[in-house]
Amino acid sequence: MSVRPLLLRSALATAAGAALFLLAAPAPPASADPSDTVTIGSVGRIAEDGTVTLSGTYRCADSTGPVFVSSSVSQSSPLLRHGIGGTRAVCDGVEHTWENTGKPGSDVLEPGQAHVEATLMELSPEGGLPLPLIHAAAWKDVTLTKG
Repeated sequence: MSVRPLLLRSALATAAGAALFLLAAPAPPASADPSDTVTIGSVGRIAEDGTVTLSGTYRCADSTGPVFVSSSVSQSSPLLRHGIGGTRAVCDGVEHTWENTGKPGSDVLEPGQAHVEATLMELSPEGGLPLPLIHAAAWKDVTLTKG
């Protein structure tokens, strides 16, 4: 048997395997609408018990899965971020407000400057598994106040 038929069979087997893989692989998530937005308010609050409240606005036009506004805050180190709740979003093209609360721990955050990140994220059911699809994200320096 010559080498040429073996190489041809090997190439065909490789191509067939690659084609099957591509058919089985989930499609990448659709891209978000460029008009989707999320904003962060200039002031956050720290309650007496250490609970932090952050707020802002969002707008999203369309979704196929559930959408949430998540937020996090850092103060003493940009490497140490504290998740502050999550709000279910309504994607109807209208601007809505969001408010998240969370308690990162006692005496972790203090009144003063802090850096907040907010993300408008969908759990997109592309390919059978819910995959994260970022609709919008924002970063802002805010003032944390007692109250």
